[in-house]
Amino acid sequence: FSMLQASRGTVKPSGNFNASADAEVLHKAMKGLGTDEGAILQLVTARSNAQRQEIKAAYKTLFGKDLIHDLKGELSGKFETLIVALMTPPISYDVTCLHDAIKGAGTNEKVLVEVLASRKPQQVKDIIAAYQKEYDRSLEADVCGDTSGHFQRLLVILLQASRQTGIQQELALFKAGEQKFGTDEQSFVTILGNRSTEHLRKVFDAYMKLSGYQIEESIQRETSGCLRDLLLAVVKCARSVPAYFAETLYKSMKGAGTDDNTLIRVMVTRSEVDMLDIRAEFRRLFACSLHSTIKVLTHTHTKCILCILLCIEIF
Repeated sequence: FSMLQASRGTVKPSGNFNASADAEVLHKAMKGLGTDEGAILQLVTARSNAQRQEIKAAYKTLFGKDLIHDLKGELSGKFETLIVALMTPPISYDVTCLHDAIKGAGTNEKVLVEVLASRKPQQVKDIIAAYQKEYDRSLEADVCGDTSGHFQRLLVILLQASRQTGIQQELALFKAGEQKFGTDEQSFVTILGNRSTEHLRKVFDAYMKLSGYQIEESIQRETSGCLRDLLLAVVKCARSVPAYFAETLYKSMKGAGTDDNTLIRVMVTRSEVDMLDIRAEFRRLFACSLHSTIKVLTHTHTKCILCILLCIEIF
């Protein structure tokens, strides 16, 4: 199954891989006066995440130093953020993103929504365990401390990572359809958080027949703020995770300023999972290529953009 998944990514493992040789290349790129960012860029994007972990270990063995620490010392800005993210194991990266989203003054709800709505149940369980190990705190407790209401309730349900499998008997979301939406957010939250994706797609069809509206339209009209964002993300991910990420990428790039953090986060987390499908969905939804859309973003750190573009190419 994991092999099947991996094949939908654009970043692939390198065939003739030698961790020690790669560690040498990175060390050479960083020593001396200037840093050879191009060499770092080319190497990191041409290796899978598992290979990057081997390079880190080889670097420690050869030079007695921590590769991430050295990279942080040599690089800066968004390019540093991106390279360090690519060098981090996927679960650790999700854990760091969630922790950064919660700690500090305000909560970055966007990150909570994106990660918890899109990850598979087993990934969520791994994230919870790794979070506990890394920070000696419960992710659920931290999320609850920073959120409230139905938004908090749905996040907590998603954190249980116990979606049912298959299709249950009850298909209609509400007996009264649209009319009851406003008063029945609780059952809405419960169904969206607990049912399998196959079941939810049937529910969406039934809802459409019953009310004459797509469920997304009703959510837009009847809810607001973070709850609306989370409900929409859960619905969209039940329909198609790649389409959800295609839209997330599009939104991060349109408008006045680019949301670089979202752009980087999606590229890093999906490059080995389903970037091929995200590219196809992006073209279908927005009638242009993801590549050309990103290329226009000249105001962002050029090397960062180049790195992102390499992440969506097929090697």
